[in-house]
Amino acid sequence: MPLDPVYLATGIEAALAAGRIHRQYFRKNPEVQKKGPIDLVTAADVGAERAFRALIAARFPDHSVLGEEQTTGLPKHSETRCRWIVDPLDGTTNFAHGLALFCVSIALEIDGRVELGVVYDPIADELFTAERGGGARLNGELVQVSQRATLLDGLLCTGFPYSIRERPERQVEVFASFLGQARAVRRLGSAALDLCYVACGRFDGFWERHLHPWDMAAGALIVEEAGGRVTDYSKRPIDLFGGQIVVSNGHLHEDMLTVIDAAGR
Repeated sequence: MPLDPVYLATGIEAALAAGRIHRQYFRKNPEVQKKGPIDLVTAADVGAERAFRALIAARFPDHSVLGEEQTTGLPKHSETRCRWIVDPLDGTTNFAHGLALFCVSIALEIDGRVELGVVYDPIADELFTAERGGGARLNGELVQVSQRATLLDGLLCTGFPYSIRERPERQVEVFASFLGQARAVRRLGSAALDLCYVACGRFDGFWERHLHPWDMAAGALIVEEAGGRVTDYSKRPIDLFGGQIVVSNGHLHEDMLTVIDAAGR
């Protein structure tokens, strides 16, 4: 059954509204607080999520919201049929340092499956959207993953969790292994944008551990709808609460999993 158009319209409306909040604070010395030694939160994070929750509560009072800044714990199973999963500002460290690589990420989960994804980069003015079965789009135009067939030709991307200082070894080993086999490896600091860049062919693959549901829910669907492949490190369908993801254009996926496994998961 096709998704009700009001859901996509709401996701886009909310993403654009969050983008306006981002631009309001960006490079204007917003107040920065620490959630951990290197894990930051700004007024833009909090303001964008507050506005999103208000919109959903007014428009869909029977829906729930799982968001980064105002969620206690990580309830894997929703108590409502429809649950919105939102990262109000993915790339907060970049944002706080005035680096223009961040976005808002919004997904809609229905009966436990993500059916809609919206990611918006307000500085580049790039809006990525996907509905399950309907393809992936960038500013309304269909996008597809790349066709590069070997790691040697591939541009890959990854990220490191905020806990990297406590447990760096295996993640650094995997990173080093890819450096020796791919054309290049990048780390941008926004998992949602990394996923969208795989979807539109800018990157050929991405992997990361210790992610949260709001980091990957929207982007994973966008990659799938762009023709890419999405699994966990063990080649299984991803669990949004499992914390790990490997995405690719499909051609590089088995080789990426082999590198990750050989370097020690």
